[in-house]
Amino acid sequence: MTHVVCEPCFDCKYTDCVVVCPVECFYEGERILYIHPDECIDCEACVPECPVEAIFLEDNVPEEWKDFTALNAEMATQCPSSLKRKSRWPGRKSELAGGGSSFRRYVLAAGLARRDAALPRRKQRG
Repeated sequence: MTHVVCEPCFDCKYTDCVVVCPVECFYEGERILYIHPDECIDCEACVPECPVEAIFLEDNVPEEWKDFTALNAEMATQCPSSLKRKSRWPGRKSELAGGGSSFRRYVLAAGLARRDAALPRRKQRG
């Protein structure tokens, strides 16, 4: 079992979770962190440290973010390890414009998605 970083981390990348990880299984993408599923020991130390509540146990990933499980596995092998605490990224938006469409555009532009329809969709808050 592993933990998965999901959409709330996009354009945020607080790294409080990284510094508490005893096995250094976090990897830093251009605009989001990833957890390597083969390195995560399921200690849950990172979950309460995430201020945007972006980390879920694999079995508990919300339905609209299920594609992040595969995305974490794929991208963790392609990104550098993230070992240091950093300030949150400047320009972090509290809500993603267009219901997460900026994330979908990023994934498509980076060639990480098969099709737009396969990408997770964030529910609009009303």
